[in-house]
Amino acid sequence: REQTLNQLLVEMDGFEANEGIILIAATNRPDVLDPALLRPGRFDRQVVVPNPDIIGRERILQVHMKKVPLAADVDARTIARGTPGFSGADLANLVNEAALLAARRNKRTVSMAEFEDAKDKVMMGAERRSMVMSDEERKLTAYHEGGHALVALNLEASDPIHKATIIPRGRALGMVMRLPERDQLSVTRAKLKADLAVAMGGRIAEEVIFGHEKVTSGASSDIQMATNMAKAMVTQFGMSDELGPLAYGDNEQEVFLGHSVTRTQNTSDETQSKIDSETRKFVDEGYQKAESIIRDNLDDLHTIANGLLEYETLSGDEIEALLKGDPPHRPEPTDADSGPGALSAVPSVGKSKNVGDAKPQST
Repeated sequence: REQTLNQLLVEMDGFEANEGIILIAATNRPDVLDPALLRPGRFDRQVVVPNPDIIGRERILQVHMKKVPLAADVDARTIARGTPGFSGADLANLVNEAALLAARRNKRTVSMAEFEDAKDKVMMGAERRSMVMSDEERKLTAYHEGGHALVALNLEASDPIHKATIIPRGRALGMVMRLPERDQLSVTRAKLKADLAVAMGGRIAEEVIFGHEKVTSGASSDIQMATNMAKAMVTQFGMSDELGPLAYGDNEQEVFLGHSVTRTQNTSDETQSKIDSETRKFVDEGYQKAESIIRDNLDDLHTIANGLLEYETLSGDEIEALLKGDPPHRPEPTDADSGPGALSAVPSVGKSKNVGDAKPQST
């Protein structure tokens, strides 16, 4: 690695001032570049190109949309607002996926329904309807996702729910997707605590409804995400009252050009013990908050879970309407509709499944 770096520096310094050569390079990890590469006379001018904001996303979408026939209901601004964090390549892929969906549905134009379904595929993974789940697994998944959704609905700092589904996507048996209402440049302590509670909601719903011995491994990714988030709050964001606004962690995070292979620890055993304790404290607070919300709103949990069992996929608006006693209206697709999702942003799944109105007892 040192030899590679040294040879690169020799080649860069070998140009004469009058040769008229401009050397350009790009990286998505500027934090691991050796300082020798960035000194004046080498890569001394750095241009940061972040992911586009909502205006940039709208303009990028308009460029790619020129290549496909659009229905009258397509609104690039609405799509841009629902795709925070997307890069230009992500947006190009989104338009391509929407066009493919329209072609599979024998449509002559691409409507908002196709863009919504394509966005779900890009953000949540492709549906795996071929995966056969037992009734018990579907019920457990419905309550797990219902727990996430219920906690998110009852925390003001949480992002709004975009969609909840028990259709397996990617590696997940189900998921609740939340989307921020606007681009977020920073995150508050309240928002992080809300996210911790939402992450714990699925595990708690399993325990409250099915009992301590029936909790599953399905919450492993939620627990991992909550642990990482809480640890970042303590070691990176300075949000621990016990440890204060200090940064803790390894001195060497990556091995790259010019960096040492060794990893050194800059915290003592006593400090590391406090970090673990504070991390546990944040996770426990989120767990207790989520448990309080779920136990206080058990009827709403049953309603959301039964709705997911019946319709399989619910948008955030449909969940809120369902809790008000207004179930979603899913008309049967006709020939004119040319496939699922033609009349709704949420994919139609055909007739509702009759799963009964009985609510399971808490244990």
